[in-house]
Formats: sequence, C-alpha cells, structure tokens
Amino acid sequence: MTSGDGLRVAGANVPQDQQVKPATNGKTPLLEVQGLKKHFPIKRGFFSRTVGHVKAVDGVNFNVQHGETLGLVGESGCGKTTTGRVIMRAIDPSSGHIWFDDQSMGRIDVAALEARQLKPLRRNMQMVFQDPYSSLNPRMTLLQNVGEPLLVNKIAQGKELEDRVAKLLRVVGLRPEYMNRYPHAFSGGQRQRIGIARALALNPQLIVLDEPVSALDVSVQAQILNLLQDLQQRFGLTYLFIAHDLSVVEHISDRVAVMYVGQLVESASTEELFLNPLHPYTEALLSAVPQPDPRAKRAPIVLPGDVADPANPPSGCYFHPRCAYNDGKQCVNETPELRELKPGHFVRCHYAETLQLTGVATL
Repeated sequence: MTSGDGLRVAGANVPQDQQVKPATNGKTPLLEVQGLKKHFPIKRGFFSRTVGHVKAVDGVNFNVQHGETLGLVGESGCGKTTTGRVIMRAIDPSSGHIWFDDQSMGRIDVAALEARQLKPLRRNMQMVFQDPYSSLNPRMTLLQNVGEPLLVNKIAQGKELEDRVAKLLRVVGLRPEYMNRYPHAFSGGQRQRIGIARALALNPQLIVLDEPVSALDVSVQAQILNLLQDLQQRFGLTYLFIAHDLSVVEHISDRVAVMYVGQLVESASTEELFLNPLHPYTEALLSAVPQPDPRAKRAPIVLPGDVADPANPPSGCYFHPRCAYNDGKQCVNETPELRELKPGHFVRCHYAETLQLTGVATL
C-alpha cells in the first residue's frame, strides 16, 4: 500500500530457509492458506489426559488476491472465526501453511514462524473484531487506543503521534477533538470506526474483519460497509471478511467461501455462487437471504437435525445427515474432495454435477 503516512519494517530476521520465498510483487495471492488445521484437545480426568480433539478447522484451502475481498461465511460454530485468528497467529495452527506475500520480507509461511518473528509481520496483518467495545481498552483514551500500535512499533510519539491519530480519525469519519475521550462516550458504530482506525495505523496490506457489523444496527451497518469499501479503494487494502449474514457478504465481497464444520464446502465469485450454488448447504443458506421483492414467494430451506459435532464429525461427507440429496452410500462412506467444477468455482460434493440447485439474484 502506498500512503503518505506509510512506514514499513525493513529487513526482518527469518533464518529458516523453508519459511521464506522470493517476493512476488502481486503476481501470486497476497494470502494463500493450504491444508490449515486447528484441533483443540479434549482433556479429562485427574491427570488431564487427552481423550479427543475438537476439529475447529479441518483442512482449509483458499487464497486471497491483492486488493480483493474474500467473504468467509457459515453458521455459528463452523470455524470461520478460528480460521481468521489462526491466520493472524493469535492462535497457533495444528498443521498446514499460511503463505503471506509480505512486501518487505517476501513470501513467508506465517504458520512456521516463531513468536519472536511475528512482530515485524503484524504490521502488515491487522484485525477488526466483532464487538467494538470489548476490543478497546476502556481505561485508555482514543489517542491511546489508536496510537498504541504506533508507540509499540516506535513509529511516532508526542506531537507527531497526536497528528497521526488525528489524521486516522478523520479518515474514518470522526472528529480529531474526540481523541481525549474514552470509548464509553461513543456509540457502537463510532467505536467500530475507532477499531478500524487502529487497524489502519500501521498501513497494513491485509485486514481480517471478524463480523465487524453484526453487533450494529442495520443503518449503521451500511455506513461501516461503505466506509470499508472507500478505505479499500483509497489505500489498496485486502480484506478477509468473516460473517454469517449473506446479504452483507454479497454487498462487500468479490468472492465467497462457505464453511461447514471446519471444512470449506464451496467457493466462487460472489455473483456465480449466489446465482448457481453447487452445494446443498450453500443452497440452504441462500434460501434464507431476504428478497427485496415483496411478491417473491420462496420458503427457506429448513435443514433437519443439528450442526455436526466437530469433536465427533460424521463419516463421509460431514453434511450428509442433514442433506436432502444423501444417497445413503457414497455420501456416508466416502469423504468428498474440494474440486474445481467450473473455472474458479470449487465444491466439496459427490453429486455436484447432477444436482439442480436454486440460487438467488444478486442486488
């Protein structure tokens, strides 16, 4: 990203040769996730023996191109938030690769880095959280909350810090005079703008947005989404947008990836996925999207049963106990692979070629 306020880390010490590849200058994805897994151990008994694992993220593969927005969607508990936190290394992965095209250090496997090697990388990878209030320190003013990344990375202090924070507040639509107030004095939408300003402080390449508008009123949601789009165009940002509301994802995303019980079941461009879903789970999600036409009569698809337990997922296709197209044989016994059925359209389903599924028109 090019910006008049931009500062970058020059030369980070990453000694392991297998962790670094030459810089690609935008010719490859900014973020490439390969076989990512995060299994949480289940411990029981006096000696806390491990008796199983919760497969929160179970072999996820996707990429995010420079300057685009990838929407990651699914029901609560599907593993999308865990995926975002593992990519940021807020949680260590169990296995897999997280290739990041850092403009200073080249193409780096974030999953292989040690804790001491993460600090230079974090300047180019930032996160905006779901709850704008709990993500801000209530005992710190806006100047301290937004300016903390600049202080920690020894970029600015004193008057220069105040000037930078004032610029960031203007960028997100807040008045610089607010910088000496505390988070409790602001509304939910204003607090989320503060969180966005803090994420922008170090001029990152990638921002992971973890349901950034789900806790806000609908009118405020639209304002924040429009702000995010304006900032992306202005600063050349790349977003991983995690959400469960498909209407919101449709508005902001270039491509959409659908998760179910820790696995990616479908991914495609936004228009293609909405119009021509190939997985029954995606069809069910799309059937719940509100239609702007009051004359449109389409009942949502009600899936039977509950979401599979990630600690004890079913055999074969994880979705087969709830799927209306379950054949009782291959779906139960064989695990489907994520395959490219159309150019850029990936699906994890044995019968994706033969199913006639219904989508919805994009706005």
